[in-house]
Amino acid sequence: MNPRSFKHTASTGARTSAALLGALKLAHLAGMSEEEFAKFLKEMEGGRVFQLLKNSGAINLAEFPAARYAARKYAGYGLKLSGGDLPELADGNGDLVGLMQGVGQEKFEACFLKDAVMSDVERAEECDISVADAGRLRDFVNRAFIQAEFEGAVEAPASKVFSAVAGIEIREGEPVLAFFHREIWKGRYKVDGEKLAQLLPGLEPAERNRVEKMLRRIEFADKRKITLYRTLEILISVQAEYLASGEPGRRRPLSQRTLAKNLEADASVINRLVSNKSVQLPWGMEAPISVLLPSSKDVNLERLYAIASERPELSDEGLRAELKSRHGVDLSRRSVAQYRKDLHLAASGVRSGSKDIQGD
Repeated sequence: MNPRSFKHTASTGARTSAALLGALKLAHLAGMSEEEFAKFLKEMEGGRVFQLLKNSGAINLAEFPAARYAARKYAGYGLKLSGGDLPELADGNGDLVGLMQGVGQEKFEACFLKDAVMSDVERAEECDISVADAGRLRDFVNRAFIQAEFEGAVEAPASKVFSAVAGIEIREGEPVLAFFHREIWKGRYKVDGEKLAQLLPGLEPAERNRVEKMLRRIEFADKRKITLYRTLEILISVQAEYLASGEPGRRRPLSQRTLAKNLEADASVINRLVSNKSVQLPWGMEAPISVLLPSSKDVNLERLYAIASERPELSDEGLRAELKSRHGVDLSRRSVAQYRKDLHLAASGVRSGSKDIQGD
């Protein structure tokens, strides 16, 4: 092989390797919960090398634009979600949300999460709700949640805990963010090149090496902050209509791949970033960030469910026409029939109480 070609190949390989390692490092940080990342930052900022950079003025914090902070008001009752979207919780106007809020955190956990031997009648009496509503809440919990792990249970099922990042509030008709972890979101790191250039020559080679490693850690930590910050900004902008109305059918389809492209980030980083994090919606319910990243099918299912609930007499063809009229979505009758089955909705005659089954 020509030495020049070999050198070029080796150089290209080194750059590729460095880029891959960088993506892996960022993906690792992205996958951390807010609590884990806050601990990581605390340890990093408390270290001697970071303090050296800070005291010399080579590194400082610059505030995020218009960053606000808030306490968690209603953080999903600390529930451990079994995964997947939760349309009932995503609906700010949904009666299940209102029911849970009315029951209250303590009774909801005691009657629906921790005590599986209670009857619906006992749950209704304890929570001061109807037996039918107790049954609906029990059914929802069975579908959407796994029971809270009992302390010391050896075979407790694995569960997914979502880490709350921020609350979304509506101010003057627009959604705004208020972060829960001030130590993370107090600002982004800024390197003063001039001060750094003054510092480095006076350091021993080993110390200079430690400073360079610390600068790389700082760079990745900053990328993690900025990527999540920009992700949330994009999501509340895209889903502004849904966040203001609380109607899941008003969400706009948005894939992780499209989001990653807009952020010019690796898709694996975005996946790790949003997979275990949640936000508090304007109506007080905590939901996975994935609620703001629905697929086209997710959105159409929500719209179809709303139409079928409002107009139970409609056949599949009627549902299809109404979906197109309201939302401009042109689905085939076959697709509508399949979506109806996915939602466990009966055919039109059954939904409207008629003995004649139509639409299938």
